[in-house]
Amino acid sequence: MRAITQSRYGHAEVLRVAHVPRPVVSEGQILVRVRAAGLDRGTEHLLTGKPYAVRLAMGLRRPKNSVPGRDVAGVVAEVGAGVVGFTPGDEVYGVAPGSFAEYAVTSPDKLARKPAGLTFAQAAVVPISAGTALQALDTGRVQAGQSVLITGASGGVGSYAVQIARALGADVTGVSSPAKADYVHAIGAHHVLTYPHDDWADGTRRWDLIIDVAGNPTLRQLRRALTPRGTAVFVGGENAGAIIGMHRQVRGALLSPFIGQRLVPLVARESADHYQRLTHLIEAGQIDPALTRTYPLEHAADAVRQLERGAVRGKVAISVSAPTPAGPSS
Repeated sequence: MRAITQSRYGHAEVLRVAHVPRPVVSEGQILVRVRAAGLDRGTEHLLTGKPYAVRLAMGLRRPKNSVPGRDVAGVVAEVGAGVVGFTPGDEVYGVAPGSFAEYAVTSPDKLARKPAGLTFAQAAVVPISAGTALQALDTGRVQAGQSVLITGASGGVGSYAVQIARALGADVTGVSSPAKADYVHAIGAHHVLTYPHDDWADGTRRWDLIIDVAGNPTLRQLRRALTPRGTAVFVGGENAGAIIGMHRQVRGALLSPFIGQRLVPLVARESADHYQRLTHLIEAGQIDPALTRTYPLEHAADAVRQLERGAVRGKVAISVSAPTPAGPSS
């Protein structure tokens, strides 16, 4: 089968189009014929192997799995023994390691039925980013009528956090660059602050909940912008260091028990339960997939370059065309 592969850690330049063996389904697994794959910041971390702590699980010198990708949307091709709830032909979305390929294997607890009315490309950009946004708002215990500030509001997780928070009845402020302010307004933010012009941490305004996706505010800035009993949820950590990437989150968690405010690191899970909740929100018209561009599989490296440059609004997808006829292992 065709796939995007990487033999070493690096940026877009390490990606190659190759023919690799098709995955074999084991007991309790599902083989998905990939129709589209999503691209997220987590994929970028796995591609580069940074923060370096990522390599403890993914391979110290080179990736254990040579095919990148996690977000997936496609059609069930085969189910292993013991799998219930899915049959060949079902249209699904969720998470499957190695989704930048014609086929990928995953487990039933990481898949849900594809929302009605969505294309495969639209569905593919939902699971990880929207699932992370949903869990961040759950962790923050958001309630209708609360004020919510979302940093990195124009990105993948941020754009979903804006929509979900609004759907839950919050008053939403998004933070973005001036070039992306109109986009953040368009996806549902009641207010938009732009950097460096607007200093949201100057202490003149306070929010009940801050979802920090950008990963660069200091603890002092976050606390200054929170109400006395407010909560900050750490989603992003891109600027927290190349080795661990969690310094600020750890300090916040240690400080939180001794102050009135909650400073909570998010540990997001990949779960069909979350995807089913997202399906309900999508089919109710309360959130819209943040798909802004689709690339063919052969141009996956171009999509990664756009993400690395910070040029992406919302999400991008990788479209996977029908596989060429071949034997079961090619």
